Amino acid sequence: MSTNIDTSEILKKVRTIELKTRGITNHIFAGEYHSAFKGRGMSFSEVREYQYGDDIRNIDWNVTARAKKPFIKTFEEERELTLMLLVDVSKSAFFGTKGQFKSEYITELCAVLAFSAIKNNDKVGLILFTDQIELFIPPKKGKYHILRIIRELINFRPTSKGTNLAEALKFFSNVVKKRSIAFILSDFMCDNFKEPLSVACKKHDLTGIHIYDNVEQHLPDIGMARLFDAETGKVRWVDTSDKKVRDTFFEVFESNRSKVKSQFVKNGSDLMSMSIEDSYIKTLRQFFKRRELKR
Repeated sequence: MSTNIDTSEILKKVRTIELKTRGITNHIFAGEYHSAFKGRGMSFSEVREYQYGDDIRNIDWNVTARAKKPFIKTFEEERELTLMLLVDVSKSAFFGTKGQFKSEYITELCAVLAFSAIKNNDKVGLILFTDQIELFIPPKKGKYHILRIIRELINFRPTSKGTNLAEALKFFSNVVKKRSIAFILSDFMCDNFKEPLSVACKKHDLTGIHIYDNVEQHLPDIGMARLFDAETGKVRWVDTSDKKVRDTFFEVFESNRSKVKSQFVKNGSDLMSMSIEDSYIKTLRQFFKRRELKR
């Protein structure tokens, strides 16, 4: 972990995010996360005497033979799950025009999801990626584990600038063996991740969260502007007063978002889009509600 920020300042930021996001979790998402995600299946609970209407396929023949009257096995849903957060920490994530970076918005989102998970007694893990795997925190339970994840999201400084989602998905599929709930939080300024996404979606319950700044969608009319690509270092000048330039800018953004969404939909997954100027609460609630209705 980087030590660029004073330790007391880091702890203060962690505490601020903890108070805000735990409050949101307790008052808004308390039951919605639990309702939205199924357990891994049914686990054996106990044996009890057969009652009229019970499924005869669940009769425990060994106990029945010993007791000389029918007994059945009862089952309950396995609620313990694993939540994995795959977070894009490439250079483009450290961009924002309205008082916060995309990375700061992502940190809050991760905290809300993580606190929702531990309230459900689930494990939470983290993968930070650029065009390489920057950090992997294996899934564990508990508040202090979540605070460590938040601390890393606040203070981690990646060694690389680019984005390679395909490598992150391959790593995820290789290291997390059991089926998990997974969220990819990224601006998805990348391509060529179709096959690894397909593999990961077959094994895990995967959802994408597309994070963007409104300026990346709607180029403001401010005359000649210098555009800098943080990941490649390329610079170009554009005339933002030209409506054709602004329209093209918007079309490229929407085309990329549509392409990414179609890849998730083809694999039976979902993609949420969130501007860092907007509250994530409404979008998350709608997502949880859709998931609950699908059950």
